[in-house]
Parts: sequence; C-alpha cells; structure tokens
Amino acid sequence: MKAAKIAINYLLTSLIVSSCTAFSTPNAMSATEPKNGQFDVSKWMTGDRPQETKDYVMQQTMLRVKNPKKSLEFYCDVVGFKLVMYREFPQWGFTVYFVAPTDASNIPATPEEQWQYCMNLPGCIELTWNHGSEEEEGMLYNTGNADSTGTADGQKVKGGFGHIGITVPDVYEACERFKAMGCEFQKSPNSGGMKGLAFVKDPDGYLVEVLPQGPMVSKPIDCMGVAAEEGGYQDNSK
Repeated sequence: MKAAKIAINYLLTSLIVSSCTAFSTPNAMSATEPKNGQFDVSKWMTGDRPQETKDYVMQQTMLRVKNPKKSLEFYCDVVGFKLVMYREFPQWGFTVYFVAPTDASNIPATPEEQWQYCMNLPGCIELTWNHGSEEEEGMLYNTGNADSTGTADGQKVKGGFGHIGITVPDVYEACERFKAMGCEFQKSPNSGGMKGLAFVKDPDGYLVEVLPQGPMVSKPIDCMGVAAEEGGYQDNSK
C-alpha cells in the first residue's frame, strides 16, 4: 500500500510539473502567436466592446517638453491644435498643457468646464513641462527613435515609442507649409520607401507623422525636391 501511494504521488507530481512546464514554454502559445509576422486579427475587428468599457475614451498621449512656449507654438501655430486646458502644479514643479484638434469656440470659459470638456475629448496631447528644464543645454528627452539622449552610456537605444500622427487633405501641400514655417523633416513625402507620407519633428525631436485623409498618392517632386522614384525604407527605431 505504501509503495502504491508513493507511485501515485510521483505520478501526480510528474503531471503537475509537466503541465506547468507546458504553459511556461514558448511553444505553449504557438497556436495563437504570430508566425512569420502574421496572425489572425479578425476577432478584434468584430463584435461589441466589453460592456464595462463602452464609455472609455482614448483621451491623451503625454510628451515631456523642454520649453512649453516653443511646443505650444509648434502644436498650435504649425499643426493647428488649440490649447484646451492647462494646470499648474508649482508645489511639484511642473505644468501640463492639453492641446487638441478643436475650434476655440468649443472650449468652455471656466477651468472646471475646460476639465470636463478635455477629459471627454479624444486625441489630446498632454505637454508636460518640468520647471527649469528650459534652462538646460541641448536636447533633453529621448524620443524613442535610435536616440542617445538621456542614456547613461551615450549610446543609441532601440526605443519603443515611435511617433504621433495627424492626417491632412493633401500631404504634399501640408509639407510645403511646414517647410515654409521652418519645420525639420525626418522624412519628406517622397523620401524613403513609402511615398505620400512624411515625418516632421517637434521642438523636442518627437516625430509627427503626416498621412493623407484619402488614398495614398505620390507626386513627382516633394517640398524638399525629392523625386518620387528615389529613396528606400529605413527602420527609425534602430
């Protein structure tokens, strides 16, 4: 009897260990993991949202900025957003500015109403200014794109963050305007392998992708004089 119990315990232990090992190995999820960069995503495009999330809003992306005046000039005067709300926190040494693609007539008058409006407005950018950062030399924040800013060893890192993006009626016309306003381009519409889209840099070096609101089209020459047949793809994360 004792030998039988030992055998049973050994068998149960072996089964438990085998089960745990199976779920902890990379092959355990192979049926649902991407293979060669491809997997079935259709289930996330159909059906209802979870009931508990029906009122959730994708409200903001936060970017730390060195100089808030320069950042507001870029996002409001160049990109065309409006300052929806701002809050100062002198006790903690920072101020936040929420900008969004909306009209001034939509922005309420009181701080309380502005908060309510802002928190229900999709697509805001929260520009966070840590007081005193504007006095530091050089670039301050890592943009996530093959950037050495802020790293301990001064080496470039393969970042996770890539860019934010806007859509416009005509990418080529928008980029002519951006160039005239002094914007720096990471990619003009015809450079690189993908034609008809662009990347401009904000004052802190964060990338803003510029995409068309309609079909992807190319024009023979872009704002930087690059012909449509030039260029090749480059992974900016490296």
